[in-house]
Amino acid sequence: MLRGFYNAAAGMLAQQRKQEILTNNMANANTPGYKADNASLRTFPTMLLQHMGETEMNGKKLPNNYPIGPAALSTGVYVQETTPNFLQGDMRETGIKTDMALLQGQVPLDPETGKPGGLFFRLNVNGEERFTRNGHFSVDAEGSLVTPEGYYVLGTDGNPITVRSDNFTVNKDGTVLDNGRVAGQIDVAYITNPNNLVKEGTGLFRLDGNGNAPSALGNPNITYNVQQGFVERSNVNTEQTMTEMLTAYRAFEANQKVLQAYDRTMEKASNEIGRIG
Repeated sequence: MLRGFYNAAAGMLAQQRKQEILTNNMANANTPGYKADNASLRTFPTMLLQHMGETEMNGKKLPNNYPIGPAALSTGVYVQETTPNFLQGDMRETGIKTDMALLQGQVPLDPETGKPGGLFFRLNVNGEERFTRNGHFSVDAEGSLVTPEGYYVLGTDGNPITVRSDNFTVNKDGTVLDNGRVAGQIDVAYITNPNNLVKEGTGLFRLDGNGNAPSALGNPNITYNVQQGFVERSNVNTEQTMTEMLTAYRAFEANQKVLQAYDRTMEKASNEIGRIG
């Protein structure tokens, strides 16, 4: 019976964690470039219960084992991992010249996963390389193209893009023209397997492990467009997220009722069945 307590409690914790992930998705439904998180629920390893006994036959003791109850007992569930959904969001026109959306076209398939790779803006975050799909940029006091947090947008030469004013244009290939002068070309990083990216908040990703992110520029198998005056919207499906939140809440409630039923049963066992008249 105590095992039932643990199973119900594990179910409640898993649903609570899933609810937190879905709530975060809903809170970022209007965040440009945000990628929704998906929670994967897994069961703990099953457990086998057997009666260990002996049977005497012809003067010899032979093992006599047989299962108790079901052949296998579940020991609860847990949230195994959280993986972002890297599907491209819809494009929204803003008319702001510093806003840029990365429209992904043809991208090679990853030979390991069989899924297409991903394209991201390359950033300099305190001297370290990071990536983002949030193209809601601005121009700082030094004339550098930066994210809302002040991180530099890198060009293909590895340096920040610098312009003299916010009156500039960006070609489809990311070339920045400032009053007819080429100020640089926005670098677009190609990630073979986006699942190797780790979220770091504020729409940033870092590449896990020792891999590198080559530039998509010059790769004949990759096509993309940089759309000036647009931003990529979040890929959160609000209707589906609301439905999943209600489902997770009902599952949490069901496990809670099971836990309460076990508690009442234990109360009877300790206060009534075990009473000596």
